[in-house]
Amino acid sequence: AAKQGRRDKVLEHLGSAHTDSELAALLEAAREKLLAGQQELDLDLGTTSSAPTITGKRSRWLVEVIAAAWRRLGFDVIDNEAFFQLVAARLVEPTSVADAGRVLREIGIAPAHRNTFVRTLKRCTGHGYRDDIARRCFEHAATAGDLNLLLYDVTTLYFEAEKEDELRKVGYSKERRVDPQIVVGLLVDRTGFPLEIGCFEGNHAETRTI
Repeated sequence: AAKQGRRDKVLEHLGSAHTDSELAALLEAAREKLLAGQQELDLDLGTTSSAPTITGKRSRWLVEVIAAAWRRLGFDVIDNEAFFQLVAARLVEPTSVADAGRVLREIGIAPAHRNTFVRTLKRCTGHGYRDDIARRCFEHAATAGDLNLLLYDVTTLYFEAEKEDELRKVGYSKERRVDPQIVVGLLVDRTGFPLEIGCFEGNHAETRTI
């Protein structure tokens, strides 16, 4: 293609690809046409004629910012790399645990095995991760936040499930739904910094959550 004024003019169309192999063939044909008659820089790449390829990528600054905030807030008290990876994945793209590996690979983190993620979620409950995180959040807010005013809000999250269980139960729904749900309460300081989050049965009265 060539730029002519404000428009792109197609000089030659190599074809359309519908499979990876067809695309590879078209790319190779394009490279040969682009190299024809052009001088090459002597980059001392050896005798191979294949073009350089990207073998890995990493969103370095994104990962470092998340890791630095993690340490600054004192969350590294939880010595569990898989837990950090789950949190990082949710910050980058809120998705399921099963899909967390894809998100992590896209930003250059080698993800833990899916079974490790599942075991980590169980450890969150058994080892009181939420209490540890809440304690560090309060310590941070006590020194850098504003505890003169605390705000508390409650919401419900519903599940497209046919049957109830010990946590997901049918209860009062602000969306007038009859699906099993859970009740979530969030406590924040004046600036909106989270201090504590609570999860309750779907039929738990909101006034009792605080």
